[in-house]
Amino acid sequence: MTPPSLLIAWHSRTGASEALARAAKDGAGEAGNLLWAGDVEPEHLLEAQGYLFVCPENLATMSGLMKEMFDRCYYPVLGRIEGRPFATLIAAGSDGEGAQRQIDRIAKGWRLKRIAEPVIVKTYAQTPEEIMAHKSLGKADIEQAFQLGQGFAEGLTEGIF
Repeated sequence: MTPPSLLIAWHSRTGASEALARAAKDGAGEAGNLLWAGDVEPEHLLEAQGYLFVCPENLATMSGLMKEMFDRCYYPVLGRIEGRPFATLIAAGSDGEGAQRQIDRIAKGWRLKRIAEPVIVKTYAQTPEEIMAHKSLGKADIEQAFQLGQGFAEGLTEGIF
């Protein structure tokens, strides 16, 4: 029997979301399948038993490449992944709620079930220079992503989700 897999689909522009995705993968261990959003295809969603969507918020929305991943995969998996668990990690300058709402709407259309409260990591970057700069996250943020990946993978393995 194939062990359950957690698809960790991510996009990052300045490193914050990538750091969160990699920490979640470290937590998930062998159950985690880390894929850049540009490489995610419908078959990856169909093969996984759960999903962790990780992206930055840009201009009050999810990043364009993450949205493109959902656009590309939405209809091919519609009606075929209902009831599967998902969670989110969002990196944002000050808010993150816009990106979160978009992902929640898509997940509702797919009839996924949220298994953890949304995690929004705020970098407080406000100037153009701060916004475009590479981001280094604190230990607590990385640990939170690690714990989410670990808990999600354990829940899949134990059949809780």
